[in-house]
Amino acid sequence: IPYHNIKGVFLAILPLAYCLDFLFAGGIAGGIEICITFPTEYVKTQLQLDEKASPPKYKGIGDCVKQTVQSHGVKGLYRGLSSLLYGSIPKSAVRFGVFEFLSNHAKDESGRLDSTRGLLCGLGAGVMEAVLVVCPMETVKVKFIHDQTSAKPKYKGFFHGVREIIRERGLRGTYQGLTATVLKQGSNQAIRFFVMTSLKNWYKGDNPNKTINPLVTGMFGAIAGAASVFGNTPLDVIKTRMQGLEAHKYKSTVDCAIKILRHEGPAAFYKGTVPRLGRVCLDVAIVFIIYEEVVKILNTVWKTE
Repeated sequence: IPYHNIKGVFLAILPLAYCLDFLFAGGIAGGIEICITFPTEYVKTQLQLDEKASPPKYKGIGDCVKQTVQSHGVKGLYRGLSSLLYGSIPKSAVRFGVFEFLSNHAKDESGRLDSTRGLLCGLGAGVMEAVLVVCPMETVKVKFIHDQTSAKPKYKGFFHGVREIIRERGLRGTYQGLTATVLKQGSNQAIRFFVMTSLKNWYKGDNPNKTINPLVTGMFGAIAGAASVFGNTPLDVIKTRMQGLEAHKYKSTVDCAIKILRHEGPAAFYKGTVPRLGRVCLDVAIVFIIYEEVVKILNTVWKTE
């Protein structure tokens, strides 16, 4: 076999190997993060589904945890985990893959990405992950959690639940609340990457090659996560309602927002903020730390920046 052919194949495989390593590391990071923080996601979703018209089943975060553990044991706090766990690898792949692709085309001559372009790249990454992964994943998760509040839960497990949802509502049934999910994920990643890019540029100053300590990266990630929570929790509440078992009550995303405002007041748009804040800050901190450290390791093998 001619040498240039072997060299060509090797050069073609290198980027693929890099992507596989990177996606695998991102998936592992997402899986670990979800297992650690999922109970806060569960509580947040329950509080957002707990409408005043019902009347409210839970008096607060502590009461939600107490009732869940009493009724279903500690494992009840992990109801719906599988849907997020199975989706963590493709979600991380799409998010960071699209962001890297867009940011590589948005950097200036010196290789620096400014905050505004970081926001736009984050927006693009968020929209893509919402359409390809997050919407069906979140729909299944919300239905699993909502199903547990029923007198007779009908979903026996992840695959059984997905099969039942598709059987009853078709493939479109896994894309309930798509508009709200796109708005939520787009604004999520736009805010996070904007804050992260701004903080990294501020920290590095005039030295773009300055190394950032993992603890500093984690702190920046937590700040970025907190900013996204306060910036788009209303969209998260609307998305959750649109994906619940009673989603048929709403004609559209706008109709859902109007009904929440009319029947429950403005405060309802910030239901579940505290548990979501705890989960998201830890989530973003962990993911960005592992992401940055993986990039550093891979840079010792081949240049990725």
